[in-house]
Amino acid sequence: METATTPLLPDRCGWLRRRLRLKNPLSSELSGAVGDLGTFIPIVLTLTLVSNLDLSATLIFTGFYNIATGLLFDIPMPVQPMKSIAAVAVSESPHLTPSQIAAAGASTAATLLLLGATGAMSFLYNLIPLPVVRGVQLSQGLQFAFTAIKYVRFDYDASTLKPSTSPRSWLGLDGLILALAALLFIILSTGSGNDRDGDDGDFAESSSNESQSRRRRLRLLSSIPSALIVFFLGLVLCFIRDPSIFKDLKFGPSKFKILKITWEDWKIGFVRAAIPQIPLSVLNSVIAVCKLSNDLFDKELSATTVSVSVGVMNLIGCWFGAMPVCHGAGGLAGQYRFGARSGLSVIFLGVGKLIVGLVFGNSFVRILSQFPIGILGVLLLFAGIELAMASKDMNTKEDSFIMLVCAAVSMTGSSAALGFGCGVVLYLLLKLRTLDSSSVALFSRSNDVSPVYSEAPSRVA
Repeated sequence: METATTPLLPDRCGWLRRRLRLKNPLSSELSGAVGDLGTFIPIVLTLTLVSNLDLSATLIFTGFYNIATGLLFDIPMPVQPMKSIAAVAVSESPHLTPSQIAAAGASTAATLLLLGATGAMSFLYNLIPLPVVRGVQLSQGLQFAFTAIKYVRFDYDASTLKPSTSPRSWLGLDGLILALAALLFIILSTGSGNDRDGDDGDFAESSSNESQSRRRRLRLLSSIPSALIVFFLGLVLCFIRDPSIFKDLKFGPSKFKILKITWEDWKIGFVRAAIPQIPLSVLNSVIAVCKLSNDLFDKELSATTVSVSVGVMNLIGCWFGAMPVCHGAGGLAGQYRFGARSGLSVIFLGVGKLIVGLVFGNSFVRILSQFPIGILGVLLLFAGIELAMASKDMNTKEDSFIMLVCAAVSMTGSSAALGFGCGVVLYLLLKLRTLDSSSVALFSRSNDVSPVYSEAPSRVA
C-alpha cells in the first residue's frame, strides 16, 4: 500500500505565486516603483561624482536588494541610501573615500544585525511610545517636503548634496515651469492619494452622490501612472539636454573589485559617519518603517526581520563598493502614494536597476547628471507629505503635544535622535505627573482608612 506524501514544491510555488500577485493595476504598481527615486537619484549621483562611488555595483546590488525584500516582505519595501553617511561623505572636508564609506556602512549594518539577532530591536519597538514615533515621522516627512521645495525653486549643488542659493530659471529643460507642470499633472491625476484604493470609505461615500460620468472620470485619472510618466519624461529630457550622452555610453557592466579597508578607514568611517547614522537607521529604517507598514498596509512587520535585513544587505554589498543602504519610511510612503501596494512593485524596480547596471555600468552617470532635479523634487514632495500624514491618528491632546515637541526638536537640531530623546523624556514626565497625582490620592485614602484597622494589630501585639 502506497503512502501519500505532500510534495514540497507546490507549497513553495504557491508561496511564490502569492508574492508575485498584483494588488493594484500594473500601471499603478509600476508608477509606485519610482516613487522613492526623488531621494535615490540625487544622493547616488552626488556620491558618484564627489566620492567616486561605484555606480555599477550600487545599481546591481540595490537591484538584488529590491527583488529580495519584495519577495520577503510582500510590500513595496524601499531600498534607500543611508542619508547621514552620504551627507558626511560629501559635505565634510576631507571627503570620505569609498573604503571609508564602506566601513561606515558595514559598521552600521553590524550594529543593526546585532540588535536584530539578539531581540533588542523588537524590545525597542514595543517599548517606544507611538507619539514619539509619529514625531520622528512628522519631522522626516516635513524635512523631505522642505528639501523638495528647495529642489524645485533653486539649482542643485552636487558638492554639498543640498540645493544652492541661486534661484532656478523659469524656462529651460530643467526650469521652474517644467517642475510646476509636473506638479500639477500629478495632483490632477492622483488627487490626495485616496482615489487609488478601490475600497476607500471616503471615496465610496462621496461617489454615491456623484454622477456616473464624474465617477468614471475620477477612476480614469487615478489609473494614470503619473510618477512613471514624469520619470520617463525626465529620462527623455536627459538626452535632449546633452545629446553627447549617446557617445559617452559604454555597454557592459564595470568590473567588480573588493575594497581594501584599512584600520584607519574603519576608525574614520565609524567615528565620522556611522555614529550619526546608527540612531537614524534604528528610528527611521526599522521602527518607523514597521509602524508605517501597519498604517498603510495593515501588516505589522517584525522589527527583528527588518533590522537583520538592513544588516545583511550592507555586510555583503559594501565590500564591493556599493552604496550603504537601508529601508526608509519616506520611501515606503512615496511608493504607496503613487500606487505601489505589493512587493512586485519593487521587484520591477530591482529588475530595472539590474538591467541598467549590467548594460551601461558606470557610464550611466552621464544620464543621471542631466536628469532634471526639479522633477525629482516634485516626486520627493509627495513622498514627504505622505510620510507626514501618518501622524494624523494622534487624536488626544497629550499625544499631539508629545509628537509636535519631538518633531520640532528634530527639525531644529537636524537630528532625529535628539528629537527622539526629548520625546521620550517628555512622555515619561507626563506619565510621572499622572502617576504622582494618582498615588497621592491613593495615599490619602489609605490614611483615612488606616485608623479603623490600626487598632487590631496593636491588640494582637
